[in-house]
Amino acid sequence: QGQLVESGGGLVQPGGSLRLSCKMSRAILSVFNQYLMGWYRQAPGLQRELVATVTSGHSTDYADSVKGRFTISRDNSRKTIYLQMNSLKPEDTAVYYCSRQVGSQIDWGQGIQVTVSS
Repeated sequence: QGQLVESGGGLVQPGGSLRLSCKMSRAILSVFNQYLMGWYRQAPGLQRELVATVTSGHSTDYADSVKGRFTISRDNSRKTIYLQMNSLKPEDTAVYYCSRQVGSQIDWGQGIQVTVSS
């Protein structure tokens, strides 16, 4: 089924931008297209929460806290999804996890740190 490999995290000042990427390695395209792909995040001491999802047909959904600031997208030919994060706030600081879901089964990548701080 392939691994989920995240990249693009780091430290950014409030108001700044970051772009996260997640590639499903060693997966064939037909398998990738079966999945609802997304991003979750988990801040210290808090539960993991859904940030955004994107279907193979490019339909998207967002948590209220990121609507208008974050954009999720998907390149099926590259088996990769992206999360463009703009107008970042300190409360966006978390470990961000790429996810794939089919039915009730959800898998996550290893996670990548995003820190928003001056």
